[in-house]
Amino acid sequence: MAATFVHREGDLLCPQCSGIYCLPVLLKCGHNICKICLQKFWKWKGSRECPVCRTVSVPERPPINLPLKIAAEEYQLQQSSKDQEVCFFHKEQLTLFCLNDDKPICSGCQMSTQHKVHECCTLEKTEFSTMLESFRKKLKMLEKTETQADQNEKMIKEEFQTLHEFLQNEEMTRLQTLRQEEKVKTQVMCEKLELITNQIKCLASTISEVETALKAKDLSFLQVHDEKKCDFQEPECIRDILINSSKHLGLLKFGVWKKMSQIVYFVPITLDPNTAHFNLEFSQELSCVKYSRKQLLPNNIERCTSRLCVLGSSGFTSGKNSWTVEVGQSRDWYIGVARESIKRKKTVFLNPSEGFWVIGLTNGDTMWAQTSPPTKLCLKLMPEKITVELDCDKGKVVFVNAADRTTIYTFKDKFTERIFPYISPGISQEGTISNTLTIQPMNMTMNLV
Repeated sequence: MAATFVHREGDLLCPQCSGIYCLPVLLKCGHNICKICLQKFWKWKGSRECPVCRTVSVPERPPINLPLKIAAEEYQLQQSSKDQEVCFFHKEQLTLFCLNDDKPICSGCQMSTQHKVHECCTLEKTEFSTMLESFRKKLKMLEKTETQADQNEKMIKEEFQTLHEFLQNEEMTRLQTLRQEEKVKTQVMCEKLELITNQIKCLASTISEVETALKAKDLSFLQVHDEKKCDFQEPECIRDILINSSKHLGLLKFGVWKKMSQIVYFVPITLDPNTAHFNLEFSQELSCVKYSRKQLLPNNIERCTSRLCVLGSSGFTSGKNSWTVEVGQSRDWYIGVARESIKRKKTVFLNPSEGFWVIGLTNGDTMWAQTSPPTKLCLKLMPEKITVELDCDKGKVVFVNAADRTTIYTFKDKFTERIFPYISPGISQEGTISNTLTIQPMNMTMNLV
C-alpha cells in the first residue's frame, strides 16, 4: 500500500537525484525513488538494493506512490506559474533569490538542507521592478538599433535603385542610337546596292545585244554600236558607311560617368542623425534637415536633446574648411560651429564660452551673432545662402553672404578641441513643419591629365 504523503520540506525531493520526484516508486523499505533513478542505480549496482538503506527489494516491480506523484506535479505546476509569490513548502513570501538554483526562495528555504550552502541574496519587489525596467530599456534600445539598421538598408537600396535606373536608361539610349545608325546606314547601302544591281542588268543586256550584232554585217554592227553607246560609272565609294564604333565604344565609361555627374553631387559636410534632436528629419543623403514630428529614437549620449539641432558627421582640428547653407525663407534658424564637448542633454546658452560660435535669425526679421551678450546684425537684405568659413589654425569663424561675398560676422577664438558644424532649423509658426536647411553641393571639375 502506498505511503501517506506528509506535507513538509524534503518530501518532494528524490534522495538519488536531489530533484523533484518524477514518477516516484515506493520500495519495501519505505523509501521513495524516481523510477528512472532506481532503474539506473540497479543497472549500475547489479542488484535490486535501495539506494538509501541498501535493503534488497522483492523481485516484483515496486508500485508508484500516487499521492507523492500528485504532490510533485502540483508543485511543478505552481513553480511554472508567473504569479508565484508564496513558497510551496513553507507558505512564506519569496523574499530571497538562490543564485545557485536561479530561483526565488523564502527564508525557510534558506535554512533548509537544500539551500543552506547556496549563495542567496535579498531582492525586494522594487529591485525586481527596477531590474525589469532596465532590461526593458535595453531591449527597446536593441530594437531601435535594429530598426535604424533596417532604415539605413532601405535608404541604401533606394539610392542604388536610382543609380541602377540611370544606368539602365543610359544603356537603352545608347543602344537605340546604335540601332538608329544601323538602320540609316543599312538603308543607304540597300539603295546603292539596288542602283548597282540595275546597272549590272543594263550592262549585261547591252553586252548581249553587242555580241549578237557582231555576228551580223558590218553596217548593222555600227548601227547597234551607236544605239547602245552609254556611260557606265564606276560604283561609288561611300564614306562613313560602317558603324562608328569609336563613337559608341570610345570612352564609354567616362562618358557615362560624366553624364552621371548631372545627378550625383558632392557636399563638403554631411549631417550626423545620431546627434540630432528627436524632432529633426533628414533627406537627400543627409544634406537637408527640417523640423518634423517627434521620432522614436534612442537617447544615446551623442544625441542633442537640450536644443533643436544637429552636428556634422565629421569634425575639424586644423586647416581651412568651408560650406554653404541655404536657409531660404526660413524665419528661425541658427548655423555655425560647436566644439565636441558641448553639453548635449542640459540647457546651455549659444555663445563661445559654452562652445558655440553661431549666428541666427529670429522672427524672420532680426539676425544675431550669438556672443555674450548677443550682437545684433544690421543687414539690408536677409541672405538666403550663407557660407561658413572655419580656420582652425587661426581660430576664426567667418560668416559670408554667398550671394555677394560680403562678410556678415567674424568670430575670433582659440580652438583646443575638435570643432563640428552646427545647424538648427528652428520651429515654424505652426509648430509642425519648417523650411528645410540645405548644405549646398559644390561644383565638381574634372582635371584631365
